[in-house]
Amino acid sequence: MLQKVEGLVIRTNDYGETNKIVTIFTRENGKIALMARGAKRPKSRFASSAQIFVYGIFIYQSSTGIGTLSQSDVIDSFRDVRSDLKLTAHGAYIVELIDRLTEDRERNPFLFELLYQTFQFLNEGLDPEILTRIFETKMLHVAGVTPVLTQCTSCGSESEFYVFSMKQAGLLCGRCQYEDPNHIKVNIAVIKLLRLFQQLDIQRLGKVNVKQETKKQLKEILSYYYDEFVGIHLKSKRFLDQVDRLYPN
Repeated sequence: MLQKVEGLVIRTNDYGETNKIVTIFTRENGKIALMARGAKRPKSRFASSAQIFVYGIFIYQSSTGIGTLSQSDVIDSFRDVRSDLKLTAHGAYIVELIDRLTEDRERNPFLFELLYQTFQFLNEGLDPEILTRIFETKMLHVAGVTPVLTQCTSCGSESEFYVFSMKQAGLLCGRCQYEDPNHIKVNIAVIKLLRLFQQLDIQRLGKVNVKQETKKQLKEILSYYYDEFVGIHLKSKRFLDQVDRLYPN
């Protein structure tokens, strides 16, 4: 049975001398893996579409295992993301996150829109660090480990002063901060941004100007949180960290 889907390629793997297995995150069917026969050949009809970050229409023969790609039509290759090392590093991290934190064939139109719009903004030149932090924050909900950012996790009070507790998976107020001696003091701007990222419809994102110090702490908090509660180790994150050190601004 042939199926037609709209999606973005999030992973490719060589298979044999001429074929590729292409993993696509689709609007209609979630994450699917397709065999693109002959895709490694330069003159293959799949040569342009069986590449990471490509967004397009894919027609495939479905099966209980890996489907077979029958036809593809590239809509956008996100050329600027692919040609800029820093943007490529952020894009690679984003697609590996979605690959590792989603199951096959679980339809999620909201997540598809988040992924697609993030790449649109990356391609348009919006701050890649902020886009990545937004994506990380929203993927915590997908992983089922959303931090508490609206009140103290211990007493439930709303306060003007908070610290971040990995132990409590969220904020502690001034009175309760001693419950976690390893709490992290955070700038109020970081807390406000994390709250915003949780609730924000990314399609409504405008131009964002964030101080470098704030961006640094956002990255640290989310990195610690992923290590503590998500526990996935991504090759793309190590690559992204290396690129960020080379191009700090």
